[in-house]
Amino acid sequence: MLDMKILAESSNETVTKADLVRAIYLKLGLSRRESTELVEMVFEEISDSLARQENVKLSSFGTFEVRHKTQRMGRNPKTGVAAPIMPRNVMVFKPSNVLKARVNGLEAPDGDF
Repeated sequence: MLDMKILAESSNETVTKADLVRAIYLKLGLSRRESTELVEMVFEEISDSLARQENVKLSSFGTFEVRHKTQRMGRNPKTGVAAPIMPRNVMVFKPSNVLKARVNGLEAPDGDF
């Protein structure tokens, strides 16, 4: 498991791809180039799957889903003028119970993570 202290050292409150690469480099001993390629491959595979309208489930982390929104009428909050909102796909992230527990400082329900 990656040490979150390694991630926290290089950024204030946001973890970037560079932080993930650094953590993999320090924890697993891969070269910086290999670590970068690994992180890029993981994100590329997740992105490609979502672009194909496939859900991505990461055990003990959560699920990324693509949902289709149909056209509807909306209103410009400034002017009050009605305007159509075109149909589109949106991405939704649903965290697992394990991640929710960890974020809240509780013990994971099934002991993972």
